[in-house]
Amino acid sequence: MSPESLSDFYRGDIACLNRQGRESLGAFVHARAEHNGRPLGLAGYRALLAADFRAIPDLRFTIALLVSEPPRIASRLAFDGTPAGVLFGLPVNGRRVRFAENVFHELEEGRILRVWSLIDTGAIRAQL
Repeated sequence: MSPESLSDFYRGDIACLNRQGRESLGAFVHARAEHNGRPLGLAGYRALLAADFRAIPDLRFTIALLVSEPPRIASRLAFDGTPAGVLFGLPVNGRRVRFAENVFHELEEGRILRVWSLIDTGAIRAQL
């Protein structure tokens, strides 16, 4: 996969997430997917996303920065939303917050196999 086609693939993955198309995730996410070193599989990955949307009903993934170096892609995702209650152990409770996630993906067999993610909880804490 070229850097351009990998970037296009990732933008398709983000579009799938934003439309909450969990049934379509298999086109983007490997059956043996891992998140921060934890094996999830595709079903676990879907469950993780469902929990994210329950926690932040108006969740929208926005690519702020994207670097493509096949088979890896790195991005900074920006979020601006209103969590329903406690978020990442922080008592947000319906307040609108802005935060970012730095995430690295590694593809295998044309799908995301490994995800390493770090969420800027300090930014959320500063807004409370």
